[in-house]
Amino acid sequence: MVENRKPYEQAFFASKPLGFTKFLRTFFFWQLIKFAIINVKMTLMILKSHGS
Repeated sequence: MVENRKPYEQAFFASKPLGFTKFLRTFFFWQLIKFAIINVKMTLMILKSHGS
């Protein structure tokens, strides 16, 4: 049975990130690695689309 939820109850808010997640979100070198991976993926996608 589904309960009626009221606004501003705990179930409406996102969960808090754990310590390791906070660390990865603020760790500069991890962000740099993710940035490089995303750029490589985009570059490959662009090269594939222009190659045909």
